[in-house]
Amino acid sequence: MILAASWWMAPVLFGTGLLAGFVDSIAGGGGLITLPVLLGVGIPSPRALAANKLQATFGSASAAWNYSRLGTVSLQDCKAGVLCTVLGAAAGTLLVQQLDAEFLARALPALLLAIAVLLLLKPQLGDADIHPRLSRGRFYLLAGLLLGFYDGFFGPGTGTFWAMAFMLGLGFNLTKATGYTKVMNFASNLVSLLLFLRAGQMEYEAGITMGVGQLIGAKIGSGMVVTRGTKFIRPVFITVVIVLALKLLYAACLKPRA
Repeated sequence: MILAASWWMAPVLFGTGLLAGFVDSIAGGGGLITLPVLLGVGIPSPRALAANKLQATFGSASAAWNYSRLGTVSLQDCKAGVLCTVLGAAAGTLLVQQLDAEFLARALPALLLAIAVLLLLKPQLGDADIHPRLSRGRFYLLAGLLLGFYDGFFGPGTGTFWAMAFMLGLGFNLTKATGYTKVMNFASNLVSLLLFLRAGQMEYEAGITMGVGQLIGAKIGSGMVVTRGTKFIRPVFITVVIVLALKLLYAACLKPRA
């Protein structure tokens, strides 16, 4: 009942979800915006993580549905990827309750910055579909299990990694890769959310309030991606990747080493 404590929390959480949903539907990284706010309004860490998955599920569902409705994504083509992603996310969510994910926090900035450099050095990457390097079956088995596991275990940058995987593995253009990414994000968010609910730690009011903002923001952002295309996505995508890398690097440097 945290929203009852302060009248200003509901509009703050709604506005945060709106912004995060918009950004996340375009380039990923919405968790950079939402999780600090959930922690900042006084929600304990375990409940904040659960509420973050709840609101993220709203946003990824909205974006995935809108991309499908607008013809960017074929949900029929996603079945194998969704299945593998669900299995990976379930394993990652269960494992993170037992292990420390700190080593990932220290390794991720370098990976994200490498992605940003690749996109800057290859400005044509993602402009149009190219010949796939992997069959869909092999791609979804590999990417679904690995990235689903990663999203359940840790999470930041999952959308970025999925988009790059679709471009490099299946040869998708950036607009199409972004659309398919949100379907996979929804699958991993949903299974993680169900496992958090099973554990009994959830801040429903905060998660739902932020989630309503996510629904609206994701619908607006995904619509802009479809109508404006790669030239609109690329600068937003690169900016979010760099900001996410710097944020994780800063957080990792602040934490004391054992």
